[in-house]
Amino acid sequence: MNDRPNILWITTDQQRFDTIGAHGNPAINTPNLDRLAAGGMSFMQTYTQAPICTPSRASFMTGRYPASHHVHRNGNDHWPAAERILPAILKAGSDYTTGLIGKHHLSRSENRIELIPEDGYDVAELSDCWPIGRDHDVWMNETRGVEDPLALYPELLSKSPRDYGPGLPMEVQQSTWWAERASRFIEDHRDGPWFLNLNPVDPHPPFFPPKEFLDRYDPASMPLPLYRDSDVARQEAFREIDQQWKKIQDVRRYDPAEDIDQSGIPLEQRNLFDFPPDTYDARMVKACYYAMIEMVDDRIGAVLDALERSGQAENTIVIFTSDHGEMMGDHGMLYKGCRFFEGLVHVPLIIRWPGVSVPGSRTEALVELIDLAPTILDAAGVDIPRNMQGRSLAGILSGQTTTHKPHVVCEFNEALAGMPYQSHGTMVFDGRYKTCMYHDAGKAEIFDLATDPGEFDSLWGQEGFEKEQIRLMQQHIDAVMATSDAGIERTGMY
Repeated sequence: MNDRPNILWITTDQQRFDTIGAHGNPAINTPNLDRLAAGGMSFMQTYTQAPICTPSRASFMTGRYPASHHVHRNGNDHWPAAERILPAILKAGSDYTTGLIGKHHLSRSENRIELIPEDGYDVAELSDCWPIGRDHDVWMNETRGVEDPLALYPELLSKSPRDYGPGLPMEVQQSTWWAERASRFIEDHRDGPWFLNLNPVDPHPPFFPPKEFLDRYDPASMPLPLYRDSDVARQEAFREIDQQWKKIQDVRRYDPAEDIDQSGIPLEQRNLFDFPPDTYDARMVKACYYAMIEMVDDRIGAVLDALERSGQAENTIVIFTSDHGEMMGDHGMLYKGCRFFEGLVHVPLIIRWPGVSVPGSRTEALVELIDLAPTILDAAGVDIPRNMQGRSLAGILSGQTTTHKPHVVCEFNEALAGMPYQSHGTMVFDGRYKTCMYHDAGKAEIFDLATDPGEFDSLWGQEGFEKEQIRLMQQHIDAVMATSDAGIERTGMY
């Protein structure tokens, strides 16, 4: 037993908050996340700082809001020299051995293979959003006899005209690779404590789970997305706000008989959302997504088993979360973009801290992903930098407090390349009211999640709501302004 705990931080990619069986979803099978929840604390109101990969990851790895670290986009040319991420801070203040396995995605990818800054990792084994990547390539070649891993992906796509369906066999899935490498990292003998940043790339689209997992889900039994007929006109009103698009289905408004290739249509004219569930196989898409999550859950189980075998489980903090969610057809939208619906910005978070967290406990406290870095430093006994904007969750985990923050903030700033409008938006949620502002489009929404948890009826501009709207707008402005830090430390009077 080390005096300080080991730390295993698992971050999936694009996993919604409502995709864990123990958290109330009877349609999905997640036995290993369920056992993690049974042994720790579930944070039921956790929100990302950006609904897109890189700005979200930059935020939780620095403990700072995008307005302060300035990493707003996917595909950034470089990482800001002044920004230090968690493992670098941890290394500077302790003797932790640090490791990264999986996706990093803090700066530009070149030929889909990421460039890594000097970030404080003793061990780094990489993969990417595609079934290729530096160390994953080597593993595929050496252990699976695959000379050209990239060739597997076009072959898979050639068998499906859509971005979902049965995928590669489990033996060549990235999940098999990262579980094997993480287990080896955990079981290696070390004299001191360790920190492992484990980043699966799934369930990020395309949704291609192994057939053995997909066969466990009957599409006919899948619940349909949250959708009402009023969503058609509603999304048309938001047409000039960027939303990621990929070919997923037959869209009635264009051609009911064939898959639609929109590559020749100008971006501003494409159908970027407005996908009613009856215009595509919404249940099959969800079955594929859930099957991918169960696949990830299965391999997380293998990593947790490695902790048990090595005798380190009782001295290891395990954190499970995701960088952002997935619309999964809600309100006629798929994937992600400049919107702030629950499916996209609300993420899962489970923390098992033996001897500190109460097994099987839950909290409804408002939490942000930027709170994870200071929590980890707190647990490791390392000073939290003064410019870190997140707040440690140790008090909630130990039961010393039940509240955390009055509101959470999320933003989107020109985050996706190739989009026609390069949208800017911000969200503030106080536990009841969610305000969403689209700053260059003249649009706004307010949802009361206490009475409208599906976010169908915006209260913006509604008669009789004027006074409350003014109060919420003031709260929104104050919260967004507070995400920019004070800058250089003041040491003089003038």
